[in-house]
Amino acid sequence: MKLSIESVDLAGRRVFLRADLNAPLDGGAVSDDTRLTAVLPTIRHALEHGASVVLASHLGRPKGGPDPKYSLAPVATRLAALLDRPIPLAPDCVGPETENLARALKPGEILLLENLRFHPEEEANDDDFARRLAALADVYVNDAFAAAHRAHASIAAITRHLKPAAAGLLMRRELEALGRILEAPQRPLVALLGGAKVSDKIALVESLLSKVDALLIGGGMAFTFLRALGHDVGKSLVEPDRIEMARSALETARRRGVQIVLPVDAVVAPGLDSPSGRAVSIREIPANQMGLDLGPASVEQFGTTLRAAKTIVWNGPMGVFEKPPFAAGTVGVARAVVGGSAFSVIGGGDTIAAVNQAGIADRIGYISTAGGAFLEFLEGRALPGVEALTEA
Repeated sequence: MKLSIESVDLAGRRVFLRADLNAPLDGGAVSDDTRLTAVLPTIRHALEHGASVVLASHLGRPKGGPDPKYSLAPVATRLAALLDRPIPLAPDCVGPETENLARALKPGEILLLENLRFHPEEEANDDDFARRLAALADVYVNDAFAAAHRAHASIAAITRHLKPAAAGLLMRRELEALGRILEAPQRPLVALLGGAKVSDKIALVESLLSKVDALLIGGGMAFTFLRALGHDVGKSLVEPDRIEMARSALETARRRGVQIVLPVDAVVAPGLDSPSGRAVSIREIPANQMGLDLGPASVEQFGTTLRAAKTIVWNGPMGVFEKPPFAAGTVGVARAVVGGSAFSVIGGGDTIAAVNQAGIADRIGYISTAGGAFLEFLEGRALPGVEALTEA
């Protein structure tokens, strides 16, 4: 168990709050403030308990130096509106001027640092840069679970110079929800994986086979598994160099008594831009067509397993759901995820978009804000941003 911000005495102290404010911008304004609203409870908690907040984040991928295109100025504007209080933007994230602004903060005030990635030392996890960041505050709080898989200076090295290092409220909720899946899940525990490529998920498949009761595989990645079983899948996406890995995973599942469920039919079309598709059996995919969605029989089969589950973890859509002719499979499976009594956890941008499209987001047990960190946690990897936090 990691120390939580709720267990730290914050009165009269400056909190260095590492958040994930990496929001999309359009025309110099924040176009989607989901990541900003996710960190508001932690900011409010710190302010209500008598702290001042030095807020830090990266934005985009600037090329190792200041770039106006990646300034956090639009984030400061949007956050100020959300919190209904002024949020000045420091000219930099380190240096004498920034130190003076931080020292001048009174309880209840916030200072947003400029983009951490304007300094290449951030991504290098540089110790001297981390020490300069640590000089801005008295307490460290990490609420950026989405960046916890990166050993960067504001995530890992800083905790050597600034203690205690506590989890923010969002980080704590992420760790509790994911821990609930991996440590003591109610069974049956079912994993639902989709997305285009097996190569992105092979480590995850191998890890989940030691934890789950059933593994449902859809999306483009299913066709590599179907090819491993000897099916001819037409022009469907197959990764030839991953067929042997898929075969090995199927054998591991058989040995461990884990049920792997693959599609029995697919919606096929000549290409991604086809105006419509038709459902055919996996055994009957025409040589000149590709599978772009789960067929209705597969949705029914997946649904039966999902509705019987007690815990579900889902990452990746079941087809090219952003195109209307190929959305029904993902939407149907999404409805099955919430159709029983399971505690469900989902993660990844496409998966979140899919549950929003299906209109069932409010019925998901926990929606993880993270993509890469979510997958690495499920793979059983140690996350630098979590390891660096103080034990409770």
